[in-house]
Amino acid sequence: MSPSSDVATSATEAVRTVTLPVDLHARPAGKFSQEAARHAATVTVAAGEKEVDARSVLLVMSLGATAGTEVTIRATGDDADTAADALAELLSNVEA
Repeated sequence: MSPSSDVATSATEAVRTVTLPVDLHARPAGKFSQEAARHAATVTVAAGEKEVDARSVLLVMSLGATAGTEVTIRATGDDADTAADALAELLSNVEA
């Protein structure tokens, strides 16, 4: 995981915080939503005070998250840790 990520985990919930290296526009939002859909965990992503379903590319894009924005990924369920790690890694390394 990149140095710009924070990790918090409980038995059924995992939270990761990532600082975006680029804007979260259509292509990275699409990759993010596809990865979220691969997991059984329920995943949300938040920027500022807005939190949305990570499986919806339109909702993820509606966050308006730009480069330098801190986003929080929250996963709950059986594979919460795996989902949160994969999604945090994806956002940490996304390219424009």
